[in-house]
Amino acid sequence: MSVAVSERQAAVEHHGADHHDHPASPTPIGFWIYLMSDCIIFGCLFAAYAVLGRNFAGGPAPADLFEPEFVLVETALLLFSSVTFGMAMLAMDKRRQSAVLAWMAVSGVLALGFLGMEIYEFHHLVEIGAGPSRSAFLSAFFTLVATHGLHVTAGSIWLVTLMVQIAKYGLHEANLRRLSTLSMFWHFLDLIWIGVFSFVYLVAIVR
Repeated sequence: MSVAVSERQAAVEHHGADHHDHPASPTPIGFWIYLMSDCIIFGCLFAAYAVLGRNFAGGPAPADLFEPEFVLVETALLLFSSVTFGMAMLAMDKRRQSAVLAWMAVSGVLALGFLGMEIYEFHHLVEIGAGPSRSAFLSAFFTLVATHGLHVTAGSIWLVTLMVQIAKYGLHEANLRRLSTLSMFWHFLDLIWIGVFSFVYLVAIVR
């Protein structure tokens, strides 16, 4: 009888140990699934632009609307925000909380600068009569670029929220995981923008 009880206790302890070894949160796996779904969304938007991007309906073409210098500055802001976020991750590895917050703040400011330029571009296009309803090309353009802009906005809100959490609770395990997850999202947005810059703006500029 005592042997059976001992075996049962050992099994319970072993099960508890196995349960403890598993991560408490499935966030990283769930977030990878989310990124894959986002890739599908942006893939569909890129495909739509590829099909509709030459339907101008007698309106302006990309070369008539896009300014190379403006787009290059806009792109540089977002790419540099990825570099500064990388610096925040390096500071995280060294558990330097103040440096993490400082680099995150710089990344946020650069992202806001990017969003400000994007909003200005949209406003300017609408002002000159090149709004999303003008042609299929402009509808596809506004949808693709605005969807990316909404993701950058969500990432900026996430950034500020996480900065508050880190300032209040420090670099504990949960915040480290959240920061790593946000880093994946941030670099993903940069990759998408490189696609937008190359496929939408650069092609128009070269032509």
